[in-house]
Amino acid sequence: MSVREEVWTIYRQTLPVMFIALLGGLIAGVLLEEVITVIERLPGLLVMIPVFLATRGNVYAALGGRIASGLHQGLIAPRFRRDPRLIQAIIGSFINAIAIAIVIAIISWISLLLLGRPAASPIELIAIMLIASGLAASVLIVGLLSIIFTGYRRGIDPDNLVGPVVTTLGDIFGMAFIVIAVMIVEGVQL
Repeated sequence: MSVREEVWTIYRQTLPVMFIALLGGLIAGVLLEEVITVIERLPGLLVMIPVFLATRGNVYAALGGRIASGLHQGLIAPRFRRDPRLIQAIIGSFINAIAIAIVIAIISWISLLLLGRPAASPIELIAIMLIASGLAASVLIVGLLSIIFTGYRRGIDPDNLVGPVVTTLGDIFGMAFIVIAVMIVEGVQL
């Protein structure tokens, strides 16, 4: 395949996914706008949102990269099955996501105190991050793997899917799960 054909293939595979990612980002922004009053009820939570969303992208992009490499090398089959490599990658990403959620809450709380800004209790912030992270992990893992496997079986390079898929799913579901976590921590009926 020539360089020109390769570039066209990448462009053709990436453009629709990037458009969907753009729409997903807009949906996450609209969701944030709609739920800002819920988020403002807990001082300091708004500080954590960008960090939370960014780390979802980092953790699950790494998972997607591992899966894409495994698919390219023939080490992972493009379907859900009991594969030790797949299970280890999933468990590792889940542990990373939960650990970084705790770190986000603690560092945010300490930073707000040092800056003299109001902050919810560290227990509330940690609980919100843990709930949102656990919920986001389940959606991101299943969603990411489903899209990568389906795309790969249809001849789409998984490397062209990982970034936009992780960003889109992470932003939309990350925002939604933060709101749900706030409601759970506050004891509000959903």
